[in-house]
Amino acid sequence: MLKTLAAVAVTLCLAASAFAADEKEKSTATLADDNAKTSYAIGAQVGESLKLPGFEVNLDAFVAGIEDAVKGREAAMTTEEITAVMTAFQTKMRESMMAEQNKEKTANLSEGQKYLDENAKKDGVKITESGLQYKVVQEGTGASPKPTDEVTVHYTGTLLNGEKFDSSVDRGEPATFRLDQVIPGWTEGLQLMKEGGKCQFYVPAELAYGERGRPSIPANSVLIFDVELIKVTANVEIPAGAQPINIGAQ
Repeated sequence: MLKTLAAVAVTLCLAASAFAADEKEKSTATLADDNAKTSYAIGAQVGESLKLPGFEVNLDAFVAGIEDAVKGREAAMTTEEITAVMTAFQTKMRESMMAEQNKEKTANLSEGQKYLDENAKKDGVKITESGLQYKVVQEGTGASPKPTDEVTVHYTGTLLNGEKFDSSVDRGEPATFRLDQVIPGWTEGLQLMKEGGKCQFYVPAELAYGERGRPSIPANSVLIFDVELIKVTANVEIPAGAQPINIGAQ
């Protein structure tokens, strides 16, 4: 039974988290020795992992299952029954998570389109045929890159809520990459710039990471980039089989 519980926690990828600092009922547990502390820690982690949307743990049945397994009692359910119940539970949780993700995708798409519609009306904002929006902050005087050129840039990327998800400026080191190895919004936008120039890009989701998103970027997010084009190096070869660069999603 304990192995089953551990497998559930791994399958659902639910790591234990620190308890919130909000005022709550204080634990009555007595932790007199290391064994007690370890046992409590295991219980706390399992309990935290079972705080799932749409599921309320039956503590009596939960504790009974642990006690039966630890004390070697005959289980109240057969192995086949346990497997069937856990399979159905995992399927239900996956469906619930997918439903939440789809809800978020739809909301982000709607919010992004609303932002772009309003942003397009602002002074200095230009729109390309693809839907990319940009504003020139400082005109450059050098070369404009082609897709096969290598560029060196400084940039800061933010979400619509102002949250910064990546910044070469903060790292103190510009990024260098071939222009056709990044998201379409960057490939297109940087070709509109010249060395020494600075622009702000407003990248629709379909020109960024779309429904895939990234760990730091929710699905269907419009991304805002402040970009400075530092250097252009013409016609740089890339190694065979090189993968696209997740610029702005470090």
